[in-house]
Amino acid sequence: MSLVNGDARADYASAASAVADHLAGEILDELAPGQSLPSEAELAERYSVSRLTIREAVKLLAGRGLLELSRGRKAVVREPDGSAFSDFLTSIVRTDPKGLFDLVEVRLSLEVQSATLAAKRANRAGIVAIESALEGMRDALGDSHDFADEAAETRFHTSDFGFHEAVALASGNRVLGYLFEAMAVPLREVFFISQRGHVDRGHTPHDTIAAHQRILDCIRDGNGRAAAEAMRVHLRDTERDIRKVVAKISQTSARR
Repeated sequence: MSLVNGDARADYASAASAVADHLAGEILDELAPGQSLPSEAELAERYSVSRLTIREAVKLLAGRGLLELSRGRKAVVREPDGSAFSDFLTSIVRTDPKGLFDLVEVRLSLEVQSATLAAKRANRAGIVAIESALEGMRDALGDSHDFADEAAETRFHTSDFGFHEAVALASGNRVLGYLFEAMAVPLREVFFISQRGHVDRGHTPHDTIAAHQRILDCIRDGNGRAAAEAMRVHLRDTERDIRKVVAKISQTSARR
């Protein structure tokens, strides 16, 4: 099949992009993770383009996370992961304050649904996973009202993410679980930011634990409506924490 015309002025970039788009469809429809692509020569003949164009198309697909490349071997179809999505979210969280609020809006949609479904579907293993993450938050904080050191705060936020991920997994929806895996890095960064605002608003990490406990109790009770509301209240509180931090940064910048 010819994807580009015979015009010699067509550059490699546009030809490679066209090939990459069609090849991506074939990969998703016909190849399983771990399978190798045909050779460059075979693909060049199939698409009526040069091997250089095929090489560039394969690089584009590797950049999208579809292929794994290694020197001297055929390209291999990768297990799907959320690395590209994660990189995008991390970038906007770090560079654009609006990105923080965009992520909160997405979390409201996803996590309210996660909590609702978890209350209806969670099995014993799912409940134990949520409980374990909450216990990890308690252990990281200990008996004090604040973190003993940075390592303790990191453990707290890691367990906090684990709690939300466990709720998503307990929902029984594989797409929700996948999205949370992809959001791991940016969410942990957001947790550190929101904790600063939480403190500035006169709250402590114990309040965060209490909010998570309410969510867990509703899921344990199988009350989807209450679980959704508990999650919504928690995330709205998180949004207020972030607004506090952003406002403080803006005020500091304005005084300089």
